Amino acid sequence: MASILDEYEDSLYRSASVQQSRASVGIPHSGYVNARLEKETPIFNKQRIDFAPPEKINSLVVSSNQLCMSLGKDTLLRIDLGKPDEPNQVELGRKDEAKVYKMFLDHTGSHLLIALNTSECLYLNRSVQKVRALSRWKGHLIESVGWNKFLGSETNTGPILVGTAQGQIYEAEISVSEGSLFSTNPDQYFRQVYTLEEESGPAPVCCLEIERGIEGKFFIIATTQKRLFQFVGKVPEGTEQQGFSSIFAMHADHLPSFREFPANFGFSEIAFYTPKLRSNPRSFAWMMGNGVLYGTLDYSRPDSILSDERVWVYPSDIDITVNKPISIVLTQFHFLLLLPDRVKAVCTLNGQVVFQDLFLEKFGLLTRMIKDPTVQQIWIHTEKVVFRYHVQRESRDVWKMYMNMNKFDLAKEYCKDRPECLDIVLAKEAEHCFQNKRYLDSAKCYALTQNYFEEIALKFIEAKQEEALMEFLIKKLSNLKPSEKTQTTLLTTWLTELYLNWLGILEGDPSQRNLYLDTREKFRTFLSSPKNKDCLFNNRASIYELLASHGDTEHMVYFAVIMQDYERVVAHHCQHDEYDEALNVLSRHRDEKLFYKFSPVLIQHIPKKVVDAWISMGSRLDARNLIPALVNYSQSASTQQINEAIRYMEFCVYQLEETQQAIHNYLLSLYALCRPDSLLSYLEQAGTNPNRIHYDLKYALRLCAEHGHHHACVHIYKVMELYEEAVDLALQVDVDLAKSCADLPEDDEELQKKLWLKIARHVVQEEKDVKKAMACLSSCALLKIEDVLPFFPDFVTIDHFKEAICNSLEDYNKHIEELKREMEEATQSAKRIREDIQEMRNKYGSVEPQEKCAACDFPLLNRPFYLFLCGHMFHYDCLLQAVFSNLPAYKQAKLEDLQKKLAATSQPSKSHHRPKDTDTISLGKGQQSREQIKADIDDIVAAECVYCGELMIRSIDKPFIDPQKYEEEMQSWL
Repeated sequence: MASILDEYEDSLYRSASVQQSRASVGIPHSGYVNARLEKETPIFNKQRIDFAPPEKINSLVVSSNQLCMSLGKDTLLRIDLGKPDEPNQVELGRKDEAKVYKMFLDHTGSHLLIALNTSECLYLNRSVQKVRALSRWKGHLIESVGWNKFLGSETNTGPILVGTAQGQIYEAEISVSEGSLFSTNPDQYFRQVYTLEEESGPAPVCCLEIERGIEGKFFIIATTQKRLFQFVGKVPEGTEQQGFSSIFAMHADHLPSFREFPANFGFSEIAFYTPKLRSNPRSFAWMMGNGVLYGTLDYSRPDSILSDERVWVYPSDIDITVNKPISIVLTQFHFLLLLPDRVKAVCTLNGQVVFQDLFLEKFGLLTRMIKDPTVQQIWIHTEKVVFRYHVQRESRDVWKMYMNMNKFDLAKEYCKDRPECLDIVLAKEAEHCFQNKRYLDSAKCYALTQNYFEEIALKFIEAKQEEALMEFLIKKLSNLKPSEKTQTTLLTTWLTELYLNWLGILEGDPSQRNLYLDTREKFRTFLSSPKNKDCLFNNRASIYELLASHGDTEHMVYFAVIMQDYERVVAHHCQHDEYDEALNVLSRHRDEKLFYKFSPVLIQHIPKKVVDAWISMGSRLDARNLIPALVNYSQSASTQQINEAIRYMEFCVYQLEETQQAIHNYLLSLYALCRPDSLLSYLEQAGTNPNRIHYDLKYALRLCAEHGHHHACVHIYKVMELYEEAVDLALQVDVDLAKSCADLPEDDEELQKKLWLKIARHVVQEEKDVKKAMACLSSCALLKIEDVLPFFPDFVTIDHFKEAICNSLEDYNKHIEELKREMEEATQSAKRIREDIQEMRNKYGSVEPQEKCAACDFPLLNRPFYLFLCGHMFHYDCLLQAVFSNLPAYKQAKLEDLQKKLAATSQPSKSHHRPKDTDTISLGKGQQSREQIKADIDDIVAAECVYCGELMIRSIDKPFIDPQKYEEEMQSWL
């Protein structure tokens, strides 16, 4: 216990030291403390079965959780281990002195063979209680049985092999009839197929095993005291039920392959290990005189399935002349030897005894040891007691053995769920690889251990193995957690420095070209690794400095691309006059800001390609931000180069339909500078509506005036509606152009006439062309000859104006006649109106006493009323109510005011002391005012019939119920 505590304390101290050391360089540590303070459960855990046999145990077999034991002379006990409280006892029914020699139980636990020392054999099926003698087997002492695991069932064994003490191998089959048990003999047939011999002649068949390999090939293993035979052959498809005689017939003339050992102790036994139920055995162990032959089974081999054979000699304390082993059982990594007083477990990996269990003398001598292959339990019995071993975590220490054998992959496989053990294996493997100068493999293993970081790094540095050091750092970096940012930064920076150093060395050696390319690819993979991306991005300034210090511009550009630092990439290309490459980067990554920044440089050298790139970007670029680049370029470039700027501006205007004033103004300036023909077409295409024009009119006018583009100036004047200026300027260019301008102010005849007079004055006084001046009179109907005459000089004869004067006089005559006709029509119209008025004064209507109001349906004559020409009649108050709500607000206010005034005039005077003449005068004025008020009310209320006039038409879309009173109205109906 003290040693364990010491080990525990040492482990804690080492763990603390490692953590402190790792913290000094920023490398994390999760050291393991491996201290077992509690006794671990042994691999082979023995349990004594609570069972006191009434008689001595002769034999015991177990399979598929079915246990059968022979007690005394005539008793057979069967126990289903799933129901141990329900044992089944069967009597053999023998009256003679026969004893049970051996028992054999098949893999299903259904078929039990009982070999007697009288060379007889009995059979018992699990489903019956009666033992049946196998008559065909009589006369043979059975030593072994090879069960058929492929065709056997609970009622039929299928073809099986039986070995006898005389060396014969028989083929047999036992079947139980389901209709009436044992109505026929259970043994279907029993025929000899082979005889095993040694030097001295036939030898007992100690063991038989039947296995099936691939492609229908069968392997039969048979052992004698010194030999192990193998019979290999195929059974034709569909004839498996006919048995294995064809395989043995192949060896009728020659011996099969066998292994032989000189020593023997009178018998041998073979055991197999099957990892899973219903699978083929994976390994075997043959107990014979010289030791234990152990190996694996390889079913792909053509002639022998035995592979990786080795002989483990018996432990030194076993003397086969005195205490020879009795039985053998094989597990995954151990074989157990049964001695008369103990059990020894030997590891199949190194032949060392790892377990020994000594039995007390009171239990008696150990008789037999067997294993149930289905549940992997081991059974041992004496004549008095039964023991059972449970195999628990057999592989717990296998990793150590594989590690000591330098089989590190297997060692890691068996400790992958135990990190403290895995760390030991990895450290041992790393050291082994380092000693054998496999430095890269050593680095990979060291990176997975919890050893000192500085120690490992210095170890590779001292050995001058930079490549291995880089591998170690890469693996260490990959194992860091995302939260360990400081450690990641340190390792990333160190690795970058190492890579650059290594690349610098290799680049100068032409013979190392392939290694240089491979290392360069690894470095680029490291830089582009997604796991390192965040760290590299956060520390990109340091990485740039490292790359710059080594003069590695190639990888600086590569790293900048990875970091998406395209500004640095483009700047690098521009500095090295690689303008096409710079533009390719811009076009590939389509970053608008970078286009704005580098376009002024690029357009100076590759204008056409730059403009093509701008156009490919489409609306993603704001052309306003590119104008400075174009302005600088156009100021120093030729006309041909300026055309590229015009091409992009035209793309923005016509394709992208840009409306920004700056773009249109700049395009105007380029047109005015280099393409005056395009200038006028652009202005005309832009239209004449100032609200839909995107260029600055004043700027355009000044620009065109500076460059002398008069036609364009005239057009702009027209757009600005400065027609006088347009005509004045047009007269300097073309009279026809001026005429087109003079007709534009269509709504202002005075201005239009003024403009035409300007044109006429210009034609007469400047061009002195009388005919053209007369043509102006015909072009404008507003001009008369008398308007133009003042412009002519005195010496002009009347002949030039004769026709014009005559035409003018005729027009005046026509105009006078038209005015006379209009006057006569007006006189007749006034006469008819006076007659209609007089007729209306005399018009009347009659009202019958029974007439009713059209609105309230009450008698009409009860109250004041209105009678309309259409025949509708309304009470005054009813008509007022119907009309008021449909009047405009101002008329409603006026009507209310008139009603108040009418009410005021109808009140009697309160003064009774006035003189009589004064009262009369006031009354007369009051009566006159009252009549006027009533007339005004009538004009508003009775202007038209409420049912026949426009009021009814205007109210056609008005709802029947006022929306504000809809809820109230609806509630009233409920």
